[in-house]
Amino acid sequence: MNVQTKIFISAFIIFTQLSAFSQQKTKIKVFTTAENTNRKLSLSNDLISNNTQKIATVSITVDTEKTDQTFLGIGGAITDASAEVFAKLSPKKQKEFLNAYYDKKNGIGYSLARTNIHSCDFSSDSYTYIAEGDKDLKTFNIDHDRKYRIPLIKKAIETAGGKLTLFVSPWSPPAFMKDNNDILHGGVLLPEFAPAWAMYYAKFIKEYEKEGIPIWGLSVQNEPMARQSWESCIYTPEAERDFLKNHLGPTLEKEGLGSKNIIIWDHNRGDMLTKRANLVFSDPEVSKYAWGIGFHWYETWNGGPPQFESVAEVHKAFPNKNLIFTEGCIEKFDAAKYQFWGNAERYGINMINDFNNGTVAWTDWNILLDQKGGPNHVGNFCFAPIHADTTKDELIYTPMYYYIGHFSKFIRPNAKRMLETTSDKSLVSTSFKNSDGQLITIVMNQSEKEIVYSLENKKEKSTITIPAHAIQTIVY
Repeated sequence: MNVQTKIFISAFIIFTQLSAFSQQKTKIKVFTTAENTNRKLSLSNDLISNNTQKIATVSITVDTEKTDQTFLGIGGAITDASAEVFAKLSPKKQKEFLNAYYDKKNGIGYSLARTNIHSCDFSSDSYTYIAEGDKDLKTFNIDHDRKYRIPLIKKAIETAGGKLTLFVSPWSPPAFMKDNNDILHGGVLLPEFAPAWAMYYAKFIKEYEKEGIPIWGLSVQNEPMARQSWESCIYTPEAERDFLKNHLGPTLEKEGLGSKNIIIWDHNRGDMLTKRANLVFSDPEVSKYAWGIGFHWYETWNGGPPQFESVAEVHKAFPNKNLIFTEGCIEKFDAAKYQFWGNAERYGINMINDFNNGTVAWTDWNILLDQKGGPNHVGNFCFAPIHADTTKDELIYTPMYYYIGHFSKFIRPNAKRMLETTSDKSLVSTSFKNSDGQLITIVMNQSEKEIVYSLENKKEKSTITIPAHAIQTIVY
């Protein structure tokens, strides 16, 4: 072998090694959404630095071997309001909307949904599925939902690939079943109607499943400690426990629906979250019916901080039960704030902290509202990640849509959350390992300046720049 041949072979080996190293380095993908830029869930590998180019000021260290809860899904509520607005869109815009939420490749891959058992505030009017006073439920039918809501749910399931984890929630029993004889304004369930009300859930589930819509689970009551101007019903901790133990749980079992996953509480974080969990989960006779506990984020309504510590306390005390975020939205609709970045950052902070404290699933409120923040029969208008201007047949994508997408598109059902440490509070992050072995880390920067950070585990280390007011998903 002559010298030139040896040189050529040596050069080829070095080239091959460098190519392999380069390919290894490009296995990481960074997706970014940032304020005042065109980056919206955009592939951003230009933000990956050579270690000699930039020095990281923050380090995020992921332990890929230590994992916590198993991920169920992310999605939003398919309410009457969402379905009515959807029906006003052109077929072209309807398809765009469905793909935006439920397509795994071209959208943000929602895998979870919630819907209401008869009317809620985000319905055009109040209604039930029976004639008023029908305690035997002989008139029960879901014809109301066949006009708008059921068609949208079916299309969502189809776009999601044929499977969507759907849970259902009631806002109030019919008026005659309550002590105030009013479907609105709180009130409590009268004891003599508890068996009929429990059967109402079972009939609803069976009727939806006859329509080809599988029901994964249900919550006992939406916001059981809130007397609202809209559909609402009060349950003390003991009342909810006893209704589940003596009526709802046994009725579902008797009706062949014992496999449905029951969620208690379905209200805010805070002391009441831990009290409900302690009361129900510590009683074996009622705990056997409860899959987990749901919570909202409205404890911050009066300016208080999110009470993430209560989520952590429940997860620690009852590691075999599940925590699910069942509702959250930006209240007080104002069309001038469609693109207000702080709304999106509220989602990012809540999602990261809820997941880091043991939450297995996260459910936004309405998936779609109109240009007025409705429809809503009590004027309780709010924001959704996507709005439709029905007068122009246009969809309006808010920053909230993209922030949620950084989680829902990349973290897939059955993923495991990985434990991690961050050297500085200027960034917040959470990490998951998908069932195919793919690693996902979501990093959020709320500050006014870009930050260079290192993302590392035992096998690799990358240096990445995150812009000001941005969120990133790293796939590696």
